Amino acid sequence: MGKLKEQIYINRWLDLKPYDSPCSTDGYYLELCNLVKKTMITNKQSFMLQNHLDKDEIDVMACFLTSYFEDLISGTRIWDTFIKVHKRSYKKVLPFYEIDEYYEQEINLPDIYFLIWYFMNTVQQDKFISPFMEYIIEISETVMDVFENAWEYAPENEYLKAFYSIDEKETDFYLARNLIDNVLFKSYLFYPDTLLDLRDGEMEMIEESKNDENLINFLNDNRDHKLYNTYTRLLGLKGQEWVAEILGDGHSLSKHYRKISKKISGYFFYKGQDEEDVFLEHIASGKQFKLTKKSFGHYGGLKDIDTILFMGIAEWRNEWWFSGVYFQSDFNPDLVLDEKNSVKSRSVVNFLDYQKKDMDEILNEQLKAFKMFNNKQQIAFMQSDEIEFFTGNFIETFNASLNLSQKEKEEAKQRARNDGFLGSEHEKKDFSRVSESGLVFFNPKSGVEIALAVNSAFPIKNNPYFNESESEEHIIRLFFTEGLSTELTMYCIDNFKHELKFFETVEGKMYLDNIDFLLRFWKRGNYHTKPSITFTGVDH
Repeated sequence: MGKLKEQIYINRWLDLKPYDSPCSTDGYYLELCNLVKKTMITNKQSFMLQNHLDKDEIDVMACFLTSYFEDLISGTRIWDTFIKVHKRSYKKVLPFYEIDEYYEQEINLPDIYFLIWYFMNTVQQDKFISPFMEYIIEISETVMDVFENAWEYAPENEYLKAFYSIDEKETDFYLARNLIDNVLFKSYLFYPDTLLDLRDGEMEMIEESKNDENLINFLNDNRDHKLYNTYTRLLGLKGQEWVAEILGDGHSLSKHYRKISKKISGYFFYKGQDEEDVFLEHIASGKQFKLTKKSFGHYGGLKDIDTILFMGIAEWRNEWWFSGVYFQSDFNPDLVLDEKNSVKSRSVVNFLDYQKKDMDEILNEQLKAFKMFNNKQQIAFMQSDEIEFFTGNFIETFNASLNLSQKEKEEAKQRARNDGFLGSEHEKKDFSRVSESGLVFFNPKSGVEIALAVNSAFPIKNNPYFNESESEEHIIRLFFTEGLSTELTMYCIDNFKHELKFFETVEGKMYLDNIDFLLRFWKRGNYHTKPSITFTGVDH
C-alpha cells in the first residue's frame, strides 16, 4: 500500500485536459483530486479496487472523478449531455440504478456509482464488473462526501469551456473538426474509452513502423480516421454526434455536425480545377467530386490530367474538404485496374448511394430465400466444417432463383469471395479451430452471418448442439463479443428469454433491463449493423 499513498502530480491531472499547461484553477482541482484518491485507497473496500486496477489506473480514476466534479462546476456540459441523451433514449436518468431524486447540473451519488462502473469496465475488459458491487457503492459514498464539502467553494474553470465550444458563424471545417477531436480524445468522459484506444493503436503503429520515415503521416492519418469512425462505449455515438448534442439544437452548427459525411480515403484521378475547386474522380467507383481549394494548398502543383492522388475527403456544409494525408503519383494502369476490381475500395463510397438503392428490400428478398432454403428458419446449426458448404450452396441457390446468366453468376460469386465471405480457391476457412459446431444466421440488416461457440444460447428444435450446462457461457459470449451482431443477440433474447434460466437470475434480469445500453457499450461500432449486399445479381 506504500506506493499507493504517493500523491498525484500536475502532469497526470493535465493528461485528462484539452490543454497542456496548467491554468489558474488546476492547482485547486489537483488538491481535490488527491483528496479523492486518499479516500479511495483508505476505504476498507479499497483492496477490491486494487484487484482490478493498478496504481496508475487508480490515479487516473481519481482524476476522472474529480474532472466530473469540475465539469459540473464549470458548466462544460459533458456530463449533462450524457444525462440528457440517456434520458431521451431510455426514459430514465442512468442505467442500472433505481433513483428517487436526481438533481441535474449538480453532483449526485448515482453518478459516481455509474462513473466508477464505467471506468473499471472500460480500462480493463478481462472481467465484467457488476454495477452493484459493494466496493463501488462504499467508495462512491466517501468520494461524494469530498465533493459535497467542496461544492460551494470550488472555482469555475472558464478556460476549459473554450475547448468545448465553437462560434455559431464558424465555417472553417478544420476548426469544426478540432472540436470533435477535443471531445473524443481530450475530454475526461471519453479518456478511458476512445483516448486509451487511440493510444493503444498508436503504440502498435510505432512498434511496427518506428524506422519508417512516414510514421508521423501514418499516426496523423490514423487519428483522422478514428475521428470520423469511432463510436463511444457510452450510447454508441460518434464524435460529431456528441458535439451536436453538447452544442444543443439551439446552436446553428449542431445540424451541420450531424451531417458531416463519412471520410472517403482512397485513390483519385485529378480531372482539372477552377478558381474555387479541384475536380476529382474516385478511381474505384468512378464518382466525381469537387474539392474546395480552401482546404487544399497543393492545387498549384497539379498539372497533368489523370495524375493519381491518394487522399482523404469529407463533406462539411455541402463542400468536400481535404482531410488526412495526401500524396500523388503518375498514371499507373496496374493500380487503376486493381482499384476498379476492388470491392473494398468501391465500398468506401457506398454510403452516398444508400438512399437511392433500397437495400432493405433486397435483404428482405434474401431473407425469404434463406428461410425457404433452411426449412422456414432464420438460423441454422451445423458442424463447423459444414458451414462453408452450406453458405456456398445457399448463394448458388439464391443466384439461380434470379435467372442470372452464367457470367453474372460468376461475377456474383467473385464479389462474395472479394468480400471475404467465401474465402478463396486456395484458402478455406477452418471454423472448427474455434468450435466444433457453429451457426449461420440471416441478419435482416446485413445478410448472412456466421457465429461460433454460441450455439447453447439458442434452445430451439433445429439445434442439436444446445447444451444447458454451456448456456450461460454462450449467452455471455454472445453479449460481450464485439464481432457478433446486435441482431443475433436480440434474436436470442426475443425468442428464448423465457426458456433460458440465465435470464431468471439477478444478473440476467439486470442485462435485460439495460440491454440496449449494454449492447452499445459492448459492441461499440458493430452495434450499428451495416448493410452488406454480397451475392445479388447486381454489382454493389
